[in-house]
Amino acid sequence: MIKQTLAAAVCASLMATAAAAQEKMRISLQLPLTSHLGENLVLFEEEVEERTGGAIDVEIYDSATLYKDKEVPAAVGSGSIEAGVASLTRYVGDAPVVDVFYMPFLFNTEEKVRAAVAEGSPVREILEAEIAKTGGQVLYWQAYGGAILLSQGGPIRTPADMKGKKARVFGKTLGDFVTAAGGAPTLISGSEQYLAYQRGTVDVGMTGVSGVKSRKLWEVMDTITKTNHADIEFVVVVNSDWWDGLDAETQGHIRDAAKVAQDDVRDRMSQIEADAYAAAEENGMTIVELTDEELAAWQAVAKPVYDRYLEATGDAGKKILDALGVNSGS
Repeated sequence: MIKQTLAAAVCASLMATAAAAQEKMRISLQLPLTSHLGENLVLFEEEVEERTGGAIDVEIYDSATLYKDKEVPAAVGSGSIEAGVASLTRYVGDAPVVDVFYMPFLFNTEEKVRAAVAEGSPVREILEAEIAKTGGQVLYWQAYGGAILLSQGGPIRTPADMKGKKARVFGKTLGDFVTAAGGAPTLISGSEQYLAYQRGTVDVGMTGVSGVKSRKLWEVMDTITKTNHADIEFVVVVNSDWWDGLDAETQGHIRDAAKVAQDDVRDRMSQIEADAYAAAEENGMTIVELTDEELAAWQAVAKPVYDRYLEATGDAGKKILDALGVNSGS
């Protein structure tokens, strides 16, 4: 009888432990696990599961197996999935202010980027408050580096080289920039880039150099132009109802894990980009650096993009630009 009671107690304990581990945190990612965002999510997974003692079971669905990048905001906001990784600009429909990071040449140094994404900064607080209205809240930010241009058969050095060409973009403001330069923007998800370049759907590519490496884009494009015209940021977003259903201790453990992952990817970004450029060169790509005159030509076409941003964002956009020291009235 004692043995049966003991066995029943052990069984009940195991069942309770198993039940505790059944709290799933599924995360959708458009990139492969071999990308630096994928590696960063694996770090986050390890941190969460260790800190919660397995009470939270993180499952990563990479390479857009569940949702494409553009579908993540709605999937997370509706609770179809607990969490997802999305390019910040995917929230532009509900929160136009997020496209501040894609304003041409506004965040062209690491110092400017770090100041804007720091916890408690006016820029970050305004953007996260707007995103929270969609039913999802930002858990942490993932650095992706500066934007570059890709081409085949020659570089895109000046706006004149963009004129009349179709260019892949991944956000409205980036599309406005291409239009201002005389090109025709085409919105294409990151996971669909390779085929778009391979099939000639577009003439010019736009992405981060780390994406060139993780997606092996050197197989379909042969030139990188280092414009660094925008800062690409991804956010890991959790469903608000799911998050609110967790106890305070578990939330604290997840936040701590998020802080570790966020700092890790931010601190390694420069080296990640350097490694990606090296890999691109090793695989036959030409890396083009712009002269001061060529860079000035790109900057000269950017003003209409700022005007359109302010028209779309109103007071919120003005507050952000003011916080960044940009004369939004010019």
